[in-house]
Amino acid sequence: MARSYGNFIFMDGYENKRQPLAPHKVFIKRLYHNVFLAAIFLSICLVIGIVGYKYGGPMSWLDALHNASMILSGMGPVAEVKTTWGKLFSSFYALFSGVAFITNIGILIAPIAHRFFHKLHAEENNV
Repeated sequence: MARSYGNFIFMDGYENKRQPLAPHKVFIKRLYHNVFLAAIFLSICLVIGIVGYKYGGPMSWLDALHNASMILSGMGPVAEVKTTWGKLFSSFYALFSGVAFITNIGILIAPIAHRFFHKLHAEENNV
């Protein structure tokens, strides 16, 4: 199902249009796998924000966590950043967080979208 290249795992186990729809158990396994990947990705993004706000802010660890969480979720900053480097980090982290959020949504809906479109294509071929 998964092919390993070094430390990265790429999913190539999705069935193509000529293959039948995967069983429900395989679909659930894909969902769990993608939720796990999304959680890892989100955790890495959050750690980047926490460290950046802690040392660029400078803020306490709790304030850095709070600010990074709010930015990453799209809610906006909470604590005021007063240093130049902190403001630069905050700007780039906000842009990065927008892309990370969209990427995370893509990771989460990939198995659902694949199954939906594969089912539509399978029904189209059976008619």
